[in-house]
Amino acid sequence: MPAPLALPASVAAPSGPADGTYRAASGSLAGFRIQQSVLGLTSDVVGRTGDITGTVTIAGGRATTASLRVGLLALTSGDAKPAPQFGISLDTQRYPDATIGMTQPVTLDPAFISGTAVTVNAAGTVTLHGVTRPASVALALRRDGTGIYVAGSLPVAFADYDIAGPEGYGGLGSLADHGTAEFLLVLQRS
Repeated sequence: MPAPLALPASVAAPSGPADGTYRAASGSLAGFRIQQSVLGLTSDVVGRTGDITGTVTIAGGRATTASLRVGLLALTSGDAKPAPQFGISLDTQRYPDATIGMTQPVTLDPAFISGTAVTVNAAGTVTLHGVTRPASVALALRRDGTGIYVAGSLPVAFADYDIAGPEGYGGLGSLADHGTAEFLLVLQRS
């Protein structure tokens, strides 16, 4: 089973200014982790997608805007196989994308500019299954060459987004009514 998404262990030394507009690049991942119980055994169901687009702008030592789209039609299970149950539960034919936006600028620790990993709290919105809700998330950030890595996770209660509970487990098991959305963004200067 895939480990939770986190900053990579090693990166290149920062180069160039931190200010600029960055786009989600290859290597970015988003998904979720939900606990399941089958025949009394508990494990996590993990979904992943690399279909992420959008931008983050940094100016004057602050992240000033962020707008990202996650393509849910490309979700696969933790072993990279298609996962039709995810599409059914999330109704991806009707709601093919999740979106994330930042609602307030975030001041970046000066250590971030020099390449040290830092943690910041960001306020924003998450739209999933056609429902937009406020969200607050702790983000781990680190510069990598001319790019930036950003990792984080947040709890998601299905009822908050009008997502019906998954079916098909019968009397042998169940899936939790909540999970964790997680992401690792690889941002490259535009």
